[in-house]
Amino acid sequence: MIDRIVEEDVKAICGKLSEHHFSGKSILVTGGAGFLGSWIVDILLELGARVTCLDNLSTGMISSIDHNLDDSQFRFVQGDVISFNGNQRYDYLLHLASRASPEEYQQRPIDTLLANSLGNQRMLELARKMDSRLIYASSSEVYGDAQVIPTPEGYWGYVNPVGPRSCYDEGKRFGEALITAYKKEYDVDARIARIFNTYGPRIRATGCYARVVPRFIRQALTGEPITVYGNGSQTRSFCYVADTILGLLSLLSATNAQGAIINIGASQETTILDLANTIRKLTGSKSQIAFSNLPIDDPTRRCPNIQEAKRILDWSPTVSQDDGLKKTIEWFRKNQDR
Repeated sequence: MIDRIVEEDVKAICGKLSEHHFSGKSILVTGGAGFLGSWIVDILLELGARVTCLDNLSTGMISSIDHNLDDSQFRFVQGDVISFNGNQRYDYLLHLASRASPEEYQQRPIDTLLANSLGNQRMLELARKMDSRLIYASSSEVYGDAQVIPTPEGYWGYVNPVGPRSCYDEGKRFGEALITAYKKEYDVDARIARIFNTYGPRIRATGCYARVVPRFIRQALTGEPITVYGNGSQTRSFCYVADTILGLLSLLSATNAQGAIINIGASQETTILDLANTIRKLTGSKSQIAFSNLPIDDPTRRCPNIQEAKRILDWSPTVSQDDGLKKTIEWFRKNQDR
């Protein structure tokens, strides 16, 4: 399903990208029915690409891509990236397939590790054999509980390798190491995007899939208590989905970014308690704040240094946090039955 809010943002993003980079190209998007993947699919089709979406629907939703199923330029493959055998040639590969919600990936740690190890190797092998360009969707989680804020790409990270979050943190770190090895041995054109917290339409809001922004919005709209872990003083940077997607596709299309490692995120640092109060204000909710125990190894601060994105991609977020939250809240009001 595509609605007005998503459609308007898709067209705005397309207006900022050069069509010739993608028109007529064959592109594989793993995790293409997920939150970020479905946006990328819509934009690439709008720009004239031939898109294959690979997703096992463990966290992705067919409703996010069903409007493309009759498009002759679109192909949906329901399958797992760790066992994918593609015989079609792809110009570009975007590897986004992985569980991303902390509560959920801690329940399925092996799946999470395999998507970022075996799944990533399969994509790298395709890129090597086909001389294709690859984007790997890494994460700010590679920095762990960072001691340097804002965090630059050169920071090595402060990660617990055997903690409850390690399946995701170390999975992404191994994925980056694997890409580095393929670049060294085979000169594969692989680029790493370290994505910070992203929110917006299509992000899941219920059950173990919910992340903080959609969870707060759902709780505010239904009048439930807004659950804040710890005392809410921990910080994150929240980037609206349209900005994140523009950054990812700018990295994919850039001619000067072979081998680049780029932070993609907003440079505004926000406490979780301030986020809860902002959402409560924007929704007009009377929900109370309910405090809960802080999860183990929860990072205390997170905010990217985005100077490399500005220098190499001429990219930085343009949607303010309030404007992005207003759009997301409007989308959730219209889609509460999903």
